Amino acid sequence: MTKIAILGFGVVGSGTAEVLTENKALIEERLGSSYEIRYILDLRDFPDSPFADRVVHDFNIILNDPEVSVVAEMMGGSHPAYDFTKACLEAGKHVVTSNKEVVSTFGVELCRIAKEHGVRYLFEASVGGGIPVIRPMINDLSSNKINKISGILNGTTNYILTSMRDQGASFSDALTEAQKLGYAEANPSADVDGIDAARKIVILAALACGKLADPKTIPTEGITAITLTDTKMAQAFGYSVKLVGHAKVSEDGKLTAFVSPRMVPACNPLSRIDGVFNGILVDANMVGEVMFYGPGAGKLPTASAVVADIIDIIANRDKATKPILWEAAAVSDMADFADYTCRRLFLLKDGGSLPSALEKAELRRIDGTVGALTEAMTETEASALAESVKDMLLSVYRVLD
Repeated sequence: MTKIAILGFGVVGSGTAEVLTENKALIEERLGSSYEIRYILDLRDFPDSPFADRVVHDFNIILNDPEVSVVAEMMGGSHPAYDFTKACLEAGKHVVTSNKEVVSTFGVELCRIAKEHGVRYLFEASVGGGIPVIRPMINDLSSNKINKISGILNGTTNYILTSMRDQGASFSDALTEAQKLGYAEANPSADVDGIDAARKIVILAALACGKLADPKTIPTEGITAITLTDTKMAQAFGYSVKLVGHAKVSEDGKLTAFVSPRMVPACNPLSRIDGVFNGILVDANMVGEVMFYGPGAGKLPTASAVVADIIDIIANRDKATKPILWEAAAVSDMADFADYTCRRLFLLKDGGSLPSALEKAELRRIDGTVGALTEAMTETEASALAESVKDMLLSVYRVLD
């Protein structure tokens, strides 16, 4: 029998216990073996919970129990989640997690430690919530070179932008509604500033090229400056505004990774990802473009992905499995972002004459604002153009082609 410990009994932790219990007979039948939840670590007591007798407050109880072979970490934040994960791996315990902050920050080290101690560190739930994407990229796309990944990776921001587009809600009103519905935290900065999406795109990029970039170092823009006029202008050009995490591996192996609001054309499947749902497009050299879609967060969808990793470990415990091994991305591994090239949508105050650089742009006018859609240009060229029209400039958006 496999003994499991759960670290953190919040939304995802309690959901994991629920999935393991509710579907126990089904899972054990498919595994051909049994399991039990031995411990649940949390600072709080849960006297009314059916799992109350398994709650402990001392991590060392779990660490020092040789019968616990699988640990599911859903604590959130870097510490003590990283410290507990490292200790469990060094003690020869498998670890699964939904913690994208730990994976994106310490993934290189933790994957190495897991390999050194003959255990596995799995994190399907760290990207895309309940959407299976990490395991398919590792297994099903293993015969492919991943060229590009574009994803709507944060349900909170996608809900806000959908409300702005479809209901005419302001950013602040849409955020307030998202908080009332439990989609956004009281402090939503990790979501609306693009931090959460940055952590997820570097994990996906590492799966593509084996190099884990520091999420704090990649260009990251959030959605706080987006206005209703911006969303109307997007619609006038046949676009939707989406917060997109983007990663591209060039022919020479250089990685480009960033997060920003993008103008997504109606012909792109990401334009139809609405509400709290996530969508991830993976472009591979043999299969072409494939899409992963589903609930990007939530108690049971995310817990489902956590339990999938637990099942994978139990099912393959007697088999040789290839470990995930990454290197930390060096400056030399990263492409110069100044060279990133795409079309741009400039939004300018109406009333003045347009500069010659925008004379050939496709134009629309809404609410005293001019939208000018340019041909493809580099970041350097876009910055120079923005500087030349700074007295008229309201905002600039990258187009997702």
